[in-house]
Amino acid sequence: MESTQGQCSYQNPDGWCCDQPCGESGLCYWHDPKVDKSKDDIKDKVEKWAAEGKPLDGFQLARTNLVDINLVNRGNKDGYSCRDVDFYRADLTDAHFFGLDLRGSSLMKTKMVGANLHCAKLDNCNLLGADLERAKLENVNWGRFIKQEEQVREARKARQYDKVGPLYQEAEEVCRNIRKQCETQGLFEIAGDFFKREMRFRRYQMPRLSAKRVVSKTVDLFCGYGEDPMRVVGFSIFLILVCALAYFFLDTTSAHPIYEELSGWQFYFFEFLNSIYFSVVTFTTLGYGDISPVGFARFIAAFEAFLGSFTMALFVVVFVKKMTR
Repeated sequence: MESTQGQCSYQNPDGWCCDQPCGESGLCYWHDPKVDKSKDDIKDKVEKWAAEGKPLDGFQLARTNLVDINLVNRGNKDGYSCRDVDFYRADLTDAHFFGLDLRGSSLMKTKMVGANLHCAKLDNCNLLGADLERAKLENVNWGRFIKQEEQVREARKARQYDKVGPLYQEAEEVCRNIRKQCETQGLFEIAGDFFKREMRFRRYQMPRLSAKRVVSKTVDLFCGYGEDPMRVVGFSIFLILVCALAYFFLDTTSAHPIYEELSGWQFYFFEFLNSIYFSVVTFTTLGYGDISPVGFARFIAAFEAFLGSFTMALFVVVFVKKMTR
């Protein structure tokens, strides 16, 4: 849809067109990034614009003073639309952003001390250097990916591999900042999620075949960097079943007398159960002694017992860490 003569050419993702008069750039006062608004008193005007039901999408508000701005859509389930807005270095101290749709916006180096971000949508936002001290972060929709992750994908598609490392470094810094603020506020579940992201972004900066990266990946797979005890449980079950299959197919465990009179599928079925039982006993290092490994099974049993003792200790550490927060 083309804009009429003298009308702002901005159009948001939903097809809404700005009806404000434009300048030489073809954009209006609000959507033109070249217009310096840092010395203008615009807080009341922005609030009025939102209250009239018009989207704030695409607003260029870099370096503006918006202290205590109120953009809460009271009495409405959905918050105001404030997508792709440039808040670079804006002062948003004590801002009221409850339920605000900020998807795709730049909050880079913004001052959001004490801001209310309850239920706000921050998908694909650039939060690099944002001051979130005392900001209310409960029930924030952070999105599946942060801005830097999307930029990494774009850089890889364009084969601009020199940008990938710095972007991962920025992503790590963003996650660390959010994690620290969530820990301060007692939001440990969110803090744990961002800690895992932080560690993964740090890993992506390491050389692919380095020992540190392999160790980091292994720790992630085993326990999610200490934040996911169910991964330890899943690995334990996987190891027990794999070793049980090895005992069964290699026929390396001594037969239990109770199965001597069985034949056909019944014999193999109970032998498989027998292998699982022996695998569990070996993994937990109980060592009842009613079944003993023979031949190559001794090496498998030794390997399983070693990993089992290590895994159980790891589970205790991860579980206690998770529960004592």
